Formats: sequence, structure tokens, C-alpha cells
Amino acid sequence: MVDNDKAGHLLLALQNGDAEAFTAIYKAYWYDMFLVANRKLRNKEAAEEIVQDIFLRLWRERGTLRIGNLNYYLFAAVRYEVIDHIRAKGQALEYTDYHESFNSIQDFNTENQLALDELLRVIDECLHILPEKTREIFRLHKFDHWPVARIAARFDLSEKAVEYHLTKSVRLVRTHLREVMTLLLTAAGLF
Repeated sequence: MVDNDKAGHLLLALQNGDAEAFTAIYKAYWYDMFLVANRKLRNKEAAEEIVQDIFLRLWRERGTLRIGNLNYYLFAAVRYEVIDHIRAKGQALEYTDYHESFNSIQDFNTENQLALDELLRVIDECLHILPEKTREIFRLHKFDHWPVARIAARFDLSEKAVEYHLTKSVRLVRTHLREVMTLLLTAAGLF
């Protein structure tokens, strides 16, 4: 894998049709992606095929893809392709094993990062419902750890107004996360 700055440069070059950037991305990610897919499927050929399909799609759609984080995009693609593969094969037990393995203590750091990235994506998705100012206040407070007083000064608001925006956004995020968790637990047969 590559750091975020290098990944950003490679991604930009890829979107401009640079075959060397594609090769660099492939070399940096294919093995880790294969390991994740193979561990979940316990099928080397299927794992290889999934990774190849993802890279083929990445190259074909390079000009139209909107990728913010290359690492997240590639590993999320593996995760979704694995789920689709298991669904297509109708292997309900392996599907359940797959979800349980994501919750095991022995998960790789890559998978833990993917889970965090997925959580942040769900939160970000939820925040788009909010007005821009409320969304920005939430991000500054929860992600950048700004104190209420500093946020109030930046937006020329009272601290009480900032707390109102935070309460509103936290309530929405909690409700949204509760709904997502209920869906996931239902899909996993745990609810």
C-alpha cells in the first residue's frame, strides 16, 4: 500500500490515462487485496478473479470514477465483490462466517482501517442531509477536536448556537447509525 499523498498523485495520473500509474497502483495493492478476498472466500481462484475484475474496472472506468481515498475504494470494492460472490453462490454459511470474521479480535489492521473508513463514510453520508454550517460544525468538533468556543468564534455564533448545531447533528448521526446497525444485524441474522 502507499501513503495518502502518493495515492492521490497516482490516482490523478490514472484518471488522466497514465498506464504507469495504474501499474504502480496494481503492484502496491493487489497482494493485500488478494489476501483479504482469499481469507474470506477460502478460494484462491475466486479471490484472484475478484481482484483482477476490480483492477480491470478501475482501468476501464478511470476517467469517470470519483475516488476520494484510493485505499478505501479498493478494499471496499474487495469487500463488496466478496459479498456478491458469496450471494451468487448461495453459500449462506460462508456469508455468516464472513460477517463474523469482520468482528473477530484477530482482524488485520487493514480490515480495522476499512471498518473505520466505512463508519466514517456512513457518518459522512448521514451528514449530507444537514445544512452545510451544521455539517461543518460537527466535523470541526468531532473529527478535528475543536472546542465549542473556537467554533463559535469561527462562525461568529454564540456557544449556545454551536451547541444547538452539535446536538442536532449528533442526534441525526445516532439515529442513522442505529438504523444502519439494525440493517446489518438483520442481514447477518443476529436481530
